[in-house]
Amino acid sequence: MLRRAALITAKDLKLSVSGGQGLVQAVLLGLLLIFLFSLSKPLGGVISAQAAGAIFWLSSAFGLVLVFNDLFSLEEANGARLGLLSSPVPVHSVWVGKGVAGLCLLLVTQIVFFPATIAFLGQAVNGPFWLMVCAVLLGDVGLVVLGALLGALSQGQGARESLLSVIIFPLLLPVLLGGITLFGMAFSGEDVAEAGKWLGVMGAFDGVFAGAGLILFPFVYSGEE
Repeated sequence: MLRRAALITAKDLKLSVSGGQGLVQAVLLGLLLIFLFSLSKPLGGVISAQAAGAIFWLSSAFGLVLVFNDLFSLEEANGARLGLLSSPVPVHSVWVGKGVAGLCLLLVTQIVFFPATIAFLGQAVNGPFWLMVCAVLLGDVGLVVLGALLGALSQGQGARESLLSVIIFPLLLPVLLGGITLFGMAFSGEDVAEAGKWLGVMGAFDGVFAGAGLILFPFVYSGEE
């Protein structure tokens, strides 16, 4: 299963980089959001550390929607989803493969968003850098396991093409709150002792939705939801 998932990941990354628009749109939208929010800074003042973290994760969440809509539309555009369903490839390989591809693309967008957040929002990492790394890893895993599940649900349904963007944000609230709070700690260097609680919340979120994805994805992707 993992070998086939790796093949799907490689295929999706190649198509996304060479011709897909999701990555480019995600980067441009995220940079636009960061720049627009930077205009709200008081003259001669700075945006708070937690507000900067919120802007970073909001940009990431919108980028996630564009990335997974693009990843799943690759098959829908050519009717390849039915081919995958009728092939001997386990359906879980599709979920894992697209999740890993989405994670790679999301990390690429965040590599652009992070220096933009530092530059436009006037931030600096005053807390432990490992805390920010843990927040990104746990936050991104939570984003992609849910994004891969709901991305499949939103495709091939005609009037429900925008379903992903409508329902994903309320479900992402726990992991987004965790990421925002931890980024606020990392930027400001304050209340770092409370970080363990939020890391636990994000880890629990990842585990719950990873389990839900394993159970529900075959039904969602095959159109039996």
